[in-house]
Formats: sequence, C-alpha cells, structure tokens
Amino acid sequence: MEIDEKDRKIIQALKQDSSRTTSKISKLTKIPITTVHNRIKKLEKNNIISGYTIQLNHELLGEDILVYILVSVKYTTKEMSQEKIAKRIKQNKCVEEVNIITGDNDMMVKARFNSISNLNKFITNDLRNIKGVDKTKTLVVLDEV
Repeated sequence: MEIDEKDRKIIQALKQDSSRTTSKISKLTKIPITTVHNRIKKLEKNNIISGYTIQLNHELLGEDILVYILVSVKYTTKEMSQEKIAKRIKQNKCVEEVNIITGDNDMMVKARFNSISNLNKFITNDLRNIKGVDKTKTLVVLDEV
C-alpha cells in the first residue's frame, strides 16, 4: 500500500491523540469524514496502524523511575537465542520495551519502577538470572523531555 499526503495527515492526527473521532480528524485535516473513515480502515487492514494506545502519567502512577538497561548475551548458551532471551525479559510487568541492538551490547531494555529497591530486585533476582544474560549496565533517566 502506498501512503499519500492524506494518509500522513490522518496518521499524524492519530499519533497526537489516538482517541480522536473520525469527525475531529476530518475537521483537523480538512479531509471528508467518509474519506477519513475509509482510509483509517485501509491503514488498519494493511497493518500500518496495528493498535491504539494511551500516554500515562507515570509519576502519578508511582512509576517515576525510568531506566534503560543495556544487556550483553553469553553466546556460549546455544539453547537460549537472543530473541528467546528478549521475549523472556519482556514478560516482566515493569518492562516496557526490549530492543535487540548493535554495538557493544546486545539488547536495550526500557523499564519503569516505583523504587530503587524494586529496580535492584529486578536486576539482581530476575534479569541476571535469565539463562544467557551475561552483563547488564543500567542507565537511570534524570528527566524526560
């Protein structure tokens, strides 16, 4: 499916606020409401849009400690592939994303915690005990801009 300027306008409107109705998107983009509806359905059918999400206020939820954890994999562990390790890490409820990356590390984990103590428990009890995880390096985010 080829994406044109109308599709891009609709996608941008949904990226800014996925709860917008087709009527609001139509007014915002100056594209007829029927066209907006049909194009959204077509974008969904072609998996360009695969879901709608919300933005959370993590501070109010008590999850105001955001970290990125760089993970190195032991490649001598043949029964646990990088993908299996990533999927295992992703199962933890504090983990938002697991990305397989290039460079000195193999994965980057994005996670949120309500305390340093829980961060410590996750790293020492969960993450480092996953078969195939060799080393971790934790980066604590001081401010989200």
